[in-house]
Amino acid sequence: MSDMFKILTVDKLAEEGLAYIRSQPDADLDEKPGLNEQELAAIIGNYDGLILRSGVHVTADVLSKTGQLKAIARAGVGVDNIDLEAATAAGVLVMNSAQASTITTAEHAFGLLMALARNIGQAYKHMTEGGWDRHMFQGRQLAGKTLGIIGFGRIGQAVAMRALVFDMHVMAYDPFFNAETALDGKVKMYGEFNELLPHADMLTFHVPHNDQTHGLMGESAFGLCKKSILVVNASRGGVIDEKALLAALDSDQCAGAALDVFENEPLDTNDPLRHHRNVLVTPHLGASTVEAQEAVSTDAAVALLDYLRGHDVRGAVNVSGLRLDLDPLQNRYVDVAQRMAQLLSPMISEGISQVTLEVAGENLAAASDTIERLALIGLLQPHLDTSLNVVNVRHVAEHRGISLRTVIADEDRMAGPQIALEVNSTDRTHRIVGRVYTDMRPRVVEINSYHMDMIPAGNMVLIRNEDTPGIIGTVGMEFGRAGINIADMAISRRVASAMMLLRVDEEPPQDLIDRLLSCPGILKVCKVKLSEEQL
Repeated sequence: MSDMFKILTVDKLAEEGLAYIRSQPDADLDEKPGLNEQELAAIIGNYDGLILRSGVHVTADVLSKTGQLKAIARAGVGVDNIDLEAATAAGVLVMNSAQASTITTAEHAFGLLMALARNIGQAYKHMTEGGWDRHMFQGRQLAGKTLGIIGFGRIGQAVAMRALVFDMHVMAYDPFFNAETALDGKVKMYGEFNELLPHADMLTFHVPHNDQTHGLMGESAFGLCKKSILVVNASRGGVIDEKALLAALDSDQCAGAALDVFENEPLDTNDPLRHHRNVLVTPHLGASTVEAQEAVSTDAAVALLDYLRGHDVRGAVNVSGLRLDLDPLQNRYVDVAQRMAQLLSPMISEGISQVTLEVAGENLAAASDTIERLALIGLLQPHLDTSLNVVNVRHVAEHRGISLRTVIADEDRMAGPQIALEVNSTDRTHRIVGRVYTDMRPRVVEINSYHMDMIPAGNMVLIRNEDTPGIIGTVGMEFGRAGINIADMAISRRVASAMMLLRVDEEPPQDLIDRLLSCPGILKVCKVKLSEEQL
């Protein structure tokens, strides 16, 4: 890993985040706000990390030559301007600083709700034009009304807490919230969007924009709502079907909408949403406070450098479950998993259809995603010309038709923590098992049902042979002829065959491997060079 990380910023960021990067002895900051797509594509590969907001688009073309780029940090929540699939395929981690703007975005959404309910925007415009007609702007109070919150993550819950203080009845829809109520029973939860709609007087949206939420609030949804529903969207554009919204407004099915986000931004100057009498619009101000911009800038900078240093992963968008903040035992099992995979890899000569990671123990289960990814790198990298890392390895495997599975085994049944890697290939199934004992040294304890106890490190040779007299002597003689010392040997017998796992002082030349393969009774010989043991 480089001693100095080159960081590029391409949007105007709060000074606090920039100052943090400048203060780090291992970081070199370049500020180039306003780059277009072609300019960014030409230089992005020269940097380890990129920090941006929403002003620059990181497309597949930009990511076609990533060079040394390892991570992109979005100072904010939305990552619509980043091609996540292209980033993942290129092995580039994408992260955001969602938590930093939670309160600010929730306050803006609730402020829009209050302004919408009391016609503040229209009344202000009327006053600035010289009018004074109180009867035109009669509003609704919030107390006693039912607020439907669509999406009950951090921001949705923050909005709910504010609504409860205003004596509103609160209910929420979130398909990933597995409970009947939330916030100490104060919020009724719905698992189906359509079931919530008939009960709400007002709706506020706090969901990401994806295939499942695109056009979520459309013509049919408006038809299920109470007459004169009020709608607020401070989440992402595209969640509300804007044509359906305009139709609902014109028919009075919807009495008003307050929008901070739009399908196309910036909103066209002639767009009817800008001029509709019952629409309140703001130019994507959800996270636009001094406090939030300072926080998202700093959080993005800290998270980016923490990942580049190999310390932690926070706010990951295109990788789930990955952890770098492991305890010593988890780290040792990550190490032994990589060694096991590298040892198994040269034994596989046919296509891989499935890889199963089996972990025994709650502590290891918590690190299973990290263990799996690093094991996959060790297993697949020797067979591929694509450079693999923890971000893209699952993507590459799945796109090659390799099924990935993780199984959590009972630690007591396994007599302690252990991990097993099972690989189904065209010709057979390969299985390797590893443990870390109290001395914290890695061990391979089983390969394809051959039981042994060997520290996998340095130059290793695996030999499968017929279980007949003289073969051990033959192997020793051939290594002696080559002038290579056998430092350690494990031998395991099963039925009419046996396996030897050797640790030798130097890498065996190919002519030695060829001579061994020509010896009667020797069925297979594989060599692999592992890193030395980490003591």
